[in-house]
Amino acid sequence: MYWGWAETEMTITERNITIHSELLNREVTCKLLIPDEQEVTESLNLLLLNDGQELENLELSQTLEQLYNANRIKPVLVVAIHAGEERIQEYGVAGKPDFKKRGAKADVYTEFIKTELLPQVKDQTGIGEFETTAYAGFSLGGLSAFDIVWNNAGIFDKAGVFSGSFWWRNRDLAKGYTDADRIMHSVIRDTASKPNLKFWLQTGTKDETTDRNRNGIIDAIDDTIDLIKELEAKGFKRPTDIQYVEVVNGSHDAATWGKAMPRFLVWAFGR
Repeated sequence: MYWGWAETEMTITERNITIHSELLNREVTCKLLIPDEQEVTESLNLLLLNDGQELENLELSQTLEQLYNANRIKPVLVVAIHAGEERIQEYGVAGKPDFKKRGAKADVYTEFIKTELLPQVKDQTGIGEFETTAYAGFSLGGLSAFDIVWNNAGIFDKAGVFSGSFWWRNRDLAKGYTDADRIMHSVIRDTASKPNLKFWLQTGTKDETTDRNRNGIIDAIDDTIDLIKELEAKGFKRPTDIQYVEVVNGSHDAATWGKAMPRFLVWAFGR
């Protein structure tokens, strides 16, 4: 299916779908944001978004309409996936729970995305192919999105991470923790090949106040910068493969992420 624009103001159609997941053993609510169909000129892009219940706080529909009407981005189908009661177990790094055994269902969530959600989205929208497929998330949902993209480069092209929980670790700080215990960093390091992917990473200077190594830089920024270093060691380049955005006075909240969202969308789907 192809999409295009007329000379009029573009609006977004919102539509809820419910996916019964055998894997997660629950009903998963998704909100779809679809630009109004006009003349046949362009193929559609796809953005999956963790923590889709935050959509209104992010003001994403308004942001999309502004970018469409300024001719800044290509048409995007957004699938905002609402988190369930077991968010802390479903999000994380697949097959590698943290030191408190959180993220124990991250591998199941990955399979849900691949084998249940994506086929259902294609069935229910009638859209079989997309020009670009990206996955984004916030905080722990950002870690989840990054991990799923990293391990499925045949499905996804790009990952967007807002204030990602890259501190996710397999050892307690009080029990001999070192930076080598950060799980996602280790996954990147231990991956033999370099997947064909691109990454957009954001932090806020007020994401937190914790500073493990007392270097004057909060952990959220340190952990993200160190993750970028692991990507660079794999052969990814800045700025072609990696974009990093640091929001001065940005907090760990939807208000900050919503303000950063236009930069991500233009990076991922820009004209």
